[in-house]
Amino acid sequence: QVQLVESGGGLVQAGGSLRLSCAASGRTFSSYAMGWFRQAPGKEREFVASISWSGGRTYSADSVKGRFTISRDNIKNTVYLQMNSLKPEDTAVYYCAAAVGVRYPGGVQDFGSWGQGTQVTVSS
Repeated sequence: QVQLVESGGGLVQAGGSLRLSCAASGRTFSSYAMGWFRQAPGKEREFVASISWSGGRTYSADSVKGRFTISRDNIKNTVYLQMNSLKPEDTAVYYCAAAVGVRYPGGVQDFGSWGQGTQVTVSS
């Protein structure tokens, strides 16, 4: 079992930046892929970005490419989401997820452990 705790959300003006962190515990962090997802009010949860077990491969949704960067620190058992050039449409609850047993993430079905989420609000 993996426990995930997100932090770093908040209120920011359009064009600003935030860095989300997700601390993991319970399993060997460096052995599995991690991801970030988000859910806006009235919308389905959507994929944002994911990263392979070693950090060697990353994947991002088209809507955030060039603005968001996912990274991980396998010593600190933490995954990050650096969000730049934020837009009001980025407003959502952001969830960290772990794909235990998976080194290179595929779809959302690979992610079986989820954090509680952190709110990101971007004002115009």
